[in-house]
Amino acid sequence: MRAVYLIIVIVLNTSVFAQGTDHSKWNKVLTKYVSTDGRVNYEALHKNPDVLTAYLNDLVSDQPKNEWSKDQKLAYWINAYNAYTLKLIIDNYPIESIKDLKNPWDQEFIPFDGTLISLNTIEHSILRKMDEPRIHFAIVCASVSCPKLENNAFRASIIEEQLNNVTQTFLFDGSKNELSKDKIKISKIFKWFKQDFEQNGSVIDFINRYVDYEISKDADIDYLNYNWSLND
Repeated sequence: MRAVYLIIVIVLNTSVFAQGTDHSKWNKVLTKYVSTDGRVNYEALHKNPDVLTAYLNDLVSDQPKNEWSKDQKLAYWINAYNAYTLKLIIDNYPIESIKDLKNPWDQEFIPFDGTLISLNTIEHSILRKMDEPRIHFAIVCASVSCPKLENNAFRASIIEEQLNNVTQTFLFDGSKNELSKDKIKISKIFKWFKQDFEQNGSVIDFINRYVDYEISKDADIDYLNYNWSLND
């Protein structure tokens, strides 16, 4: 009986240990300060940062563990990237663009594993190494031409559906991509991170997985200008 009891305790402890971070506070921030079209009320959040601060404290106290699933880690790091981006903006508010800040993506202000890391560390050294190109439509750089910030948190249990949704939403946003069968004008995100989208074919092959018609493999490709104005 003692052996059975020990096995049960170990299983239960492992389940609790690997459950992942609670993102409910982040969800409250998003539903209150982010519109359905991804616009952020930075002014109001700047005046009322308590829930965001509490969520960032949760991220510090419950960081990813080896036992977490890939989906749990994806949800953690996508939410963390977006939450710390909002913190960067409100800590420097008012500004007209994230690019008004000095080296915004290289500022080391994010506590992780006993040190401080940057947004670039999250994006390039963590998220991109997870071989999930759809993260580029989930993480947001506080700018008009970025994918829109979803007003609900990413969750491990539904992240596959969420990543598909943000990818399709971005592709069919006419202000960010203009698609047709023979010619496409697409976001520079596809240029900057071309290698991520070409893991299993061309950029056009990637896009074709998410549209309801087939873009020609020989379609002309142009890139739209990127608007770095604040997404407020």
